[in-house]
Amino acid sequence: MSKKRKLGRNEKCTCGSGLKYKKCCDNPLRNQNSKNPKFSLQYIPTEVLKAIERHKANEAIRQQQQGFGKPIIAEKFNGQQLVAVGNTIYHSPKWKTFPDFLSYYLKKTLGAEWGIAEIKKPLTERHSIMQWYEEYCHFQRQYTEKDGELYRAPATGVVYCYLGLAYNLYLLKHNVGLQELLVKRLKNVGQFQGAYYELIVANCLIRAGFDLVLEDETDRKSKHCEFAAISKRTGERYSVEAKMRSVVGILGKDLNDGTQNSDATSELIKHINAALRKPADDKRLIFIDLNTDPDLKGDQPTWLERAARKLETKEKNLEENQRAYVFVTNIPFHRTLRDQSTGHAALAHGLGIDDFAKPGHYRLSEIYKQKQKHRDAHDILSAFKTYTQLPSTFDGSLPSVAFSNHSERIVIGETYFFEDIDQKGVIGTVTTATVNEIEKNIYFIIKTEDSKSLILTKPMSDDELIDYKNHPEGFFGSVQSPPKKTNNPYELFEWMLNTYKNTPKERLLEFMKEHPDLETLKTLSQEDLAITYCERCVGVLLEKQKEDGNA
Repeated sequence: MSKKRKLGRNEKCTCGSGLKYKKCCDNPLRNQNSKNPKFSLQYIPTEVLKAIERHKANEAIRQQQQGFGKPIIAEKFNGQQLVAVGNTIYHSPKWKTFPDFLSYYLKKTLGAEWGIAEIKKPLTERHSIMQWYEEYCHFQRQYTEKDGELYRAPATGVVYCYLGLAYNLYLLKHNVGLQELLVKRLKNVGQFQGAYYELIVANCLIRAGFDLVLEDETDRKSKHCEFAAISKRTGERYSVEAKMRSVVGILGKDLNDGTQNSDATSELIKHINAALRKPADDKRLIFIDLNTDPDLKGDQPTWLERAARKLETKEKNLEENQRAYVFVTNIPFHRTLRDQSTGHAALAHGLGIDDFAKPGHYRLSEIYKQKQKHRDAHDILSAFKTYTQLPSTFDGSLPSVAFSNHSERIVIGETYFFEDIDQKGVIGTVTTATVNEIEKNIYFIIKTEDSKSLILTKPMSDDELIDYKNHPEGFFGSVQSPPKKTNNPYELFEWMLNTYKNTPKERLLEFMKEHPDLETLKTLSQEDLAITYCERCVGVLLEKQKEDGNA
């Protein structure tokens, strides 16, 4: 009797799909159009599908907290909280939050001997890090009622300085590797500022989804950029240069290596020219921090217009093939240690790149396509805007759940017993949920065992409301597109496109069947058709608003 040969996973599937077996009938998550319905999603148990949806929602929450680098690796074991960083495992029974660990990790990385030596000095003569430490201890005493108990406190500049530095070091060690020379530079007063800003840049690149390749810091024979960054999204490789303006009396700088010029942009072009002189085989990312107070003119930094004008002037005298994505930042937390208003800002500019971050009038579709073309730069800019987001939980879960013994999270697809209904109580499965932020209530629909639908409400705690505002997409355990306030026509266009991007071409054509150029629309791809449809919808809405305003 002959024995049937087992099909190899890398061989073509026998169902005729043309795919490898491992990506076809050996894959239990094939779509519903599979030629082999045995492996269609409709045959996967409901509990498995629920678990997949829950994982997607939880992963969305984790990525919003931690970014797109390696996840925090942590576990509870025998009363100890374990945290893995690179190839090292740290543990303590005292860490209840991730910031608890970060505070320990910074001390461990810098070394107790160095810290003790600094503390013996008068406060004004201590290293900037140890001045931050003193202020952070004051911050903790201000809000801690009892040792070992959890507390909520408004984050101030010192939190972003002290714990932010710890998080930057953690991210670099966990995702790439921490060079001993970088730690030495941090502890050296004269080199601290440069190393500190490089870590801020590394943080943003890692969270934005880049793999970093560190340069040999001991190589003094040739000039080189700080490090290289490779985008996980596009595969593009970039050479990275990061510089911060040195100011007398700030971050350890004095008259020998700092400026007293009050113009925050005084060193901008000098730093850009120095960065462009560094050899680079890849595309360039140049980061320049202005190191100034967070002064605002309306809702814009006072330095923004001056920086933009200088960058536009620099455009006129670029050498051939000189191009770079330039990010002018101001990360002023060290200037506002007790201030809750962060005031951090970033300006992007495409130096020698005509279609990135340049002033002008563009159609919504043009803005969108430019954004897709320069996706990496936009991701970096978003990471700078969210630099102040420090993870509080070890596993990326919602703080209102992780740190509460009584908060019961409403999850779509889960079944609960609602004891306050019809005196006897009702068992029902949550099918839909939404939040009224003004009322601080959750409105949700349940389907009972006898197939009735009921609308119920549940009050939200302050912590739950904060979590919902931070993570609306995954808050209910299922990835959703919650109502969103759009601040300008492009945000409305992007929101609509996210809604219609997977709508079949035939359906989109049906929406536009009365349009005079229907035959031309039929020649567009599904993606271009969705873009065109959303752009025209926004145009109609704006025209209607204009008419109503003139009525």
